[in-house]
Amino acid sequence: MKKIVFVVNYFPPDVASLGQLMGDLCFDLQDDFRVTVITSHPHYAGELNDVLADRLEWIESVKVIRMKLPAVNKQSKVSRARYMAAYFVKALRALLKETGVDVIYTVSQPPILGGLIGTIGKALKRAKHIYNIQDFNPEQAEAVSYSPSPAITKLAAAVDKLNCRYADMNIVVGSDMAATLQKRFTSGTPDYEVIHNWVDEKDLVPKPRTDKGVEEFLHAKQLEGKFIVMYSGNLGLFYDLENLIRITEAFRNNPDIVFVFIGEGAKKSEMKEYVTASQLTNVHFFPYEPKDRIKYSLNAADVHLVVNQKGIKGVSVPSKIYGVLAVGKPVLGVLEKGSEAAVIIERSGAGVVIEPGQYENIIEAVRTYYEKTEEEREAIGQKGRMYLEEHLTRRKSIDKYKAVFQQV
Repeated sequence: MKKIVFVVNYFPPDVASLGQLMGDLCFDLQDDFRVTVITSHPHYAGELNDVLADRLEWIESVKVIRMKLPAVNKQSKVSRARYMAAYFVKALRALLKETGVDVIYTVSQPPILGGLIGTIGKALKRAKHIYNIQDFNPEQAEAVSYSPSPAITKLAAAVDKLNCRYADMNIVVGSDMAATLQKRFTSGTPDYEVIHNWVDEKDLVPKPRTDKGVEEFLHAKQLEGKFIVMYSGNLGLFYDLENLIRITEAFRNNPDIVFVFIGEGAKKSEMKEYVTASQLTNVHFFPYEPKDRIKYSLNAADVHLVVNQKGIKGVSVPSKIYGVLAVGKPVLGVLEKGSEAAVIIERSGAGVVIEPGQYENIIEAVRTYYEKTEEEREAIGQKGRMYLEEHLTRRKSIDKYKAVFQQV
């Protein structure tokens, strides 16, 4: 059997969406390939990454090499840089120790360096390289003015362009991202495939609020009888959440409407500070739910926020869109027109799309959803579920990956 080495910074039991995707993919490939994963200790599973040692473990037939890495403060550029440098050095060293490598699979995290590990590994190991671009950088950093300096941005752009050019196959997760890849090259776009991210649509299914698990979530969070606008996912730099949180002020005097944010990220503390300073009681923050409980938390919402910062079109696709479609809930998309998630929402009829920054329109959309009947909202959400079953299933995406691995 051919050997594939995955170099990915998230892997189960990590509950980050990329970790779950990589777990699904690796476990599905283990009967056809010898699979090794080079990764970190879980970031979001409650483990203290900086006190754990390097460790080798086996999960089913998948060999997993976990690296001890420094703890990262996502609000600090220095801490992020320290983490990324350590990840790059240790992951590359672990990759070079592996023997009999046929294919190296890397992702675009950490930015630029994830792909560079595959570029160097391909040259030194004489292996093939598949580069999975979840986010384009430095474009993503530039969109939110997070770039350290013009010189570093220029260097980063050149390195990642090399990563794309030298890869045997680039995987992008949306058609708008394929357009961005093409723009990077004035001639001769490198080989690429568009393969959407996914969720397990057999596990994530629509459930009524009377479902025991949904009831337990609502009771535990003291949300019974509320109209819930939910955001579930990374509370990070690229979603304008630090400004979007301010729309909750418009609903201060409506105790029926609450905003629920589930997840962690660089903007969480800033958002909580605003809520505390504004003395808002209609906003709630909760940590990530365990994987086996997500099907209940997502079903507890009346409407889900799927958002991206302005400038992210063609740079990244919010993976949370797939989970929302799977549970058949209406979407309030704060997204640029023509972006992958916006196109999915509009084609499916699963919700409305509003341009980032149009906060008054977002407030009005929340009110419109609130005024609809439960049956009307259910009908909107069901359109999304039907679209997912037809176009965006886990099986379809993983089969595309298998075809790519066989081709490479």
